[in-house]
Amino acid sequence: MQNILILVDVQNVYYTTRQTFAKNFNYNKFWSQVTHARHVVKAIAYAVDKGDKKQQEFQNILRAIGFEVKLKPFIQRADGSAKGDWDVGITIDALEYSAPADVVVLVSGDGDFAILAEHLRHKKGKQVEVYGVAHLTAAALCHAADRYIPIDKELLLN
Repeated sequence: MQNILILVDVQNVYYTTRQTFAKNFNYNKFWSQVTHARHVVKAIAYAVDKGDKKQQEFQNILRAIGFEVKLKPFIQRADGSAKGDWDVGITIDALEYSAPADVVVLVSGDGDFAILAEHLRHKKGKQVEVYGVAHLTAAALCHAADRYIPIDKELLLN
């Protein structure tokens, strides 16, 4: 049985699935698929916290599924743009928690993680699986992973 570490970039998945399919990611279906015949060493979902009730309910759903939820405060800049990037946190946790894992599962299309995927594969001897929306996942990340699984209608809420 493989040991897996699951790392989910919640904001990336939310925006890419909404933009492409106008639907939300089905975390229960994903969990069932990715953990089948595998042992979860750790599963972390990284999100931005705006403090609203609906978001807190979503975070509780993630916890009930089996995720540890890490939150960063939502920062609205003066120019109207927002900041809520978890790239460094995800990278640090991947390096910290991957030791007992055979496979690191990363749910994000962010090309910045290509370097992390390469490091985990070549320096740490881990298999890396990436889940992301096909045309919004960086080619560099797909190539850096051992396995790329496109998020499609099977992994979306109806």
